[in-house]
Amino acid sequence: MRVIVDANIVFSGILNSKGKIGDLLINSRKYLEFIAPDFLHEEIFKHYLRLCKISGMALEQVRESEFQVCKDITFISEEQIRLSTWLESEKLVADIDPKDTNYVAYSKHFHCKIWSGDKVLMNGLSKKGFTNFITTDELFKWRQNKEEKG
Repeated sequence: MRVIVDANIVFSGILNSKGKIGDLLINSRKYLEFIAPDFLHEEIFKHYLRLCKISGMALEQVRESEFQVCKDITFISEEQIRLSTWLESEKLVADIDPKDTNYVAYSKHFHCKIWSGDKVLMNGLSKKGFTNFITTDELFKWRQNKEEKG
């Protein structure tokens, strides 16, 4: 299954690479294909100091955690998404959180779910009929089923 990974998921994985989110990002290559917009690299870089402060880790440890969490994510350039898809996505998120336009556009373009913990985004878009989300627990159960089936 292909999944769009949003920033809050990646940050959670970096902060706790041994937790459920970290485990999914680091150990699911056999079953899941993770995609993220290129700009996510910049977001992580901009928040290094905050990640260090929250986690109590040194910068080198945060960067190592970032490497482990991001090694199986395919980062894709925003230019690959059609303008019409961007405009549709912008309209959908305009009154919820315009910063999430990328995730909706990628979801529409690649026909896959967004893995997010952003309840405001999910609830707001659900009210508009966009329900292309998957939660951490749903993804974990999905992977578990695949592992059990071999």
